[in-house]
Amino acid sequence: MQTNLRGRDLIGDLDFSKEEVETVLDVAFDLKRKYALGEPHAYLRDKVLAMLFFFSSTRTRGSFEAGMAQLGGHAAFIESKTTQIAHGDTPKEIGEIFGRYFQGIAIRHCDWGVGNAYINAVAKYSRVPVLNMQCDIYHPFQCLADLMTIIEKKGRDLRGKKMVVSWAYAASYQKPMSVPQSLVLQMPRFGLDVVLARPPEFRLMPEIMEQAEEQARKFGTRFEVVEDMEAAFKDADIIYAKSWGAMVHTPDAEEGAKIIKKYQHWITDERKMALAKPDAIYMHPLPADRNIEVTDGVMDGPNSVVYDEAENRLHAQKAVMALTM
Repeated sequence: MQTNLRGRDLIGDLDFSKEEVETVLDVAFDLKRKYALGEPHAYLRDKVLAMLFFFSSTRTRGSFEAGMAQLGGHAAFIESKTTQIAHGDTPKEIGEIFGRYFQGIAIRHCDWGVGNAYINAVAKYSRVPVLNMQCDIYHPFQCLADLMTIIEKKGRDLRGKKMVVSWAYAASYQKPMSVPQSLVLQMPRFGLDVVLARPPEFRLMPEIMEQAEEQARKFGTRFEVVEDMEAAFKDADIIYAKSWGAMVHTPDAEEGAKIIKKYQHWITDERKMALAKPDAIYMHPLPADRNIEVTDGVMDGPNSVVYDEAENRLHAQKAVMALTM
């Protein structure tokens, strides 16, 4: 167990070493046990977390607020539009001032080409930990919850297990690519053989792909990219299929929407799930576009673990907050 996380930021998935992530998971499982038993665990009594949102949220806001309360502290919800950021407060001001008011700063900023840079700029001037609640590049807390869920369902020895990270059709908007990028970075470190399935226009960032390949080499796992959803699903142990935008191909929203429409057949349905192993689990960070991105039969079916996955956001986030704040 690592004991050097106090005061640390978590902005990108590789900010914590594999051993440090294992520490987070150990603490998360202990906190989940305490939560189930009703045991008090007020490790952050009298501490306050600033939660600055530039992007709407359901699970992220709820789980961080509940988590801080359960840890004995308080989470202050701050919608960016209600601040003076639009009128001159720079990342330096936010880091300097919020770093003096609060014991931690959590930020969700998913604007393409902006979010990650903003979070890092705040962290540069903050004297307290800065936590990334999702940006345009990474979604580290979702990934930690995903890893926790996979361990619960498949055991700690994941070597040789096949995980499919697949694009899926969704018409609502060009969703951030932060979830698949976090997954391909983190999961190879824990023994999973990762297959990234996506249409040709839905590439991930080149630097993220290079890092994912490097992690796979370092930890002796496989990482491959295919452009066939059904071929990817064959004999999979874990299916993680969700939509993301074509931002690397084109930043234009209208052009991206036209490209998305070409791939309406990339839906996770019962027929495709039958290609995976019988005990394969279906994962999604939510919200999903039902019967567009995934059918009700899969989402609500026996292979789905989406609600356990959502619950584990609470426990994984509490672990990081307890360790860093």
